[in-house]
Amino acid sequence: MDRIESVLLTQNSEYTSLGESVNQSAVKKTETLPFTIKVASSVADLDKVVEIRRAAYGRHVPEFADTMGVEALDAAPDTVVLLAQSRLDGGPIGTMRVQTNEFGPLAVEQSVALPDWLSQTRLAEATRLGVARGTIGRVVKVALCKAYYMYCAQNGVDWMLITARSPLDREYEAMLFDDVYGKNEFLPMAHVGGLPHRLMAKPVALARQRWAQANHPLLGYMVETYHPDIDVSVTPKQSKAGHGTVRSVLPGNTSEHLRSLSEA
Repeated sequence: MDRIESVLLTQNSEYTSLGESVNQSAVKKTETLPFTIKVASSVADLDKVVEIRRAAYGRHVPEFADTMGVEALDAAPDTVVLLAQSRLDGGPIGTMRVQTNEFGPLAVEQSVALPDWLSQTRLAEATRLGVARGTIGRVVKVALCKAYYMYCAQNGVDWMLITARSPLDREYEAMLFDDVYGKNEFLPMAHVGGLPHRLMAKPVALARQRWAQANHPLLGYMVETYHPDIDVSVTPKQSKAGHGTVRSVLPGNTSEHLRSLSEA
């Protein structure tokens, strides 16, 4: 994959950030969804996150799913956990964790050494993606990807990273993520159970331009449609806690336990 200098991303005259486009003429319509996406902010929210993680991972790695619970990284100061909930009954139907490298290395850096052109930039990595079965799950997955993009655009992230196993890697390829290493190269990832994954990246500042150039079917959904049900803002209370998703509201002993794990 060719390096794209971060300075070129911000100087590109054709670029309009997502934050700008949502508030200006790029938005052509408003669309409501049968679910909401927000940043998890309570113990009850994280209980729902764990519930959908276990259900989703249980379809592929049931032994691992049985061991899943709230993780140290969920409460890290550079992490948010997104939660999708059904409007019908409030049940969890999707989740994604987004970690930036604002305060330290990404989880993927436990597995691989990032190339220099990435290591000197502001990065975000999406992990722990899980969605409900069926059509609603497919819709929620795309919405979570939009939420990931929104969060990155609103928080000055240069590159969005994902690790993807086969055949899910083709979905991200279709979303115009590119390989960080060799084309279609799968590497064992220690932070996701040692399974082979492709490490893929997308430049945030050029995402809209690339979608437009490719006449991509997601262009309208991602940047020309305002979805009031997708809210990736962090509350002042969460921000004061350093963007730790639930650090400030977890019971004292749980919060201390998570903190000690993250600092181990």
